[in-house]
Amino acid sequence: MIQQSVAEQKRQRLFLVLCGIFLTNALIAEIIGTKIFSVESLLGVNPAQIPIGGTKLDFNMTAGVVNWPVVFITSDIINEYFGTKGVRRISYLTAIFIVYTFITIYFATQLPPAQFWLDVNSTDSHGNHFNINDAFNKIFNQGLGIMIGSIVAFLLGQILDVFVFSWLRKRTGSKHIWLRATGSTMFSQLVDSFVVLTIAFYVFGNWDMKQILSVGSINYLYKGSVAILLTPILYIAHYFIDGYLGKEYAEELAHHAAHDGEVL
Repeated sequence: MIQQSVAEQKRQRLFLVLCGIFLTNALIAEIIGTKIFSVESLLGVNPAQIPIGGTKLDFNMTAGVVNWPVVFITSDIINEYFGTKGVRRISYLTAIFIVYTFITIYFATQLPPAQFWLDVNSTDSHGNHFNINDAFNKIFNQGLGIMIGSIVAFLLGQILDVFVFSWLRKRTGSKHIWLRATGSTMFSQLVDSFVVLTIAFYVFGNWDMKQILSVGSINYLYKGSVAILLTPILYIAHYFIDGYLGKEYAEELAHHAAHDGEVL
């Protein structure tokens, strides 16, 4: 009974930590996702200008892609040990917190700015006139479209990821972790990459479809590449989790999760 109690405590701690990593990185990715950055400028090279679909694509991505790979891999680990119910629970909770975050940010943009704050920040780094309140509102008031697009894309992507991951696991058993993790991510993010941009920046914004195609394609290319590159980390995480929980108990959890067992 004592060993079982210790094992249960470890399982709950593991689930709590994984959920914390998942939730934190998802929220950060949503908040910083309004910024589009140039990969070529970051690397100090000329724009790629890749001809695809009648347009030329540069490597421009949303800043949120920095954190999303952590969300993908954490989702796969939760699915591996806690099943689809575990992933769904944290996904729905994350969606609720995303809504809460954007509502809070919206009300923050409506607060009247303090005059001294405007005066202290009245010029930019080059001495040009600068209104920090307008800049703050300009960035964060994109939130409505991004919130709707993010939640739709996030939940749709997670549902697809869970479905494909579980489908592959039932056919591979405990083998080929890389296949179900990478395969589920590649499929789900193909949808996620374009849905969020289309809703946030085409339906609610002022982007045209060429910009959606350009940024979406590059984002997906990045996410797919990172999903493959992070495969060794997935095996390392499994190694440490198995050591933390105990090999036998970890395998029992994974087997139970494969049959949609309850998390807690």
